[in-house]
Amino acid sequence: MKVNIQAVNFNVDRKLVDFVNDRLAKVEKFYDKVISVDVFLKLENSSDKENKTAEMKLLVPGDEMVVKKTCKTFEEGVDLGADALERLVVKFKEKQKL
Repeated sequence: MKVNIQAVNFNVDRKLVDFVNDRLAKVEKFYDKVISVDVFLKLENSSDKENKTAEMKLLVPGDEMVVKKTCKTFEEGVDLGADALERLVVKFKEKQKL
């Protein structure tokens, strides 16, 4: 599985890249045919505390799943997004068996 990370409006540090890669590697345990994940980390220009958006687009053969989470930290957004992707992948896998 290939993970592409793009940072919008800020420079991403190595620790965050490693965290994203480690967290999304766990999604592959649920479905081994994942092609790639595109991660967009955006820093919104607002005064809200929750101004960090993590958007993930997961590609599997024949389908695409998109999850978008806005939180106080990128780590929290990636963690919640990865949880949602895991649930979506399990549902997708169940549909494939039918």
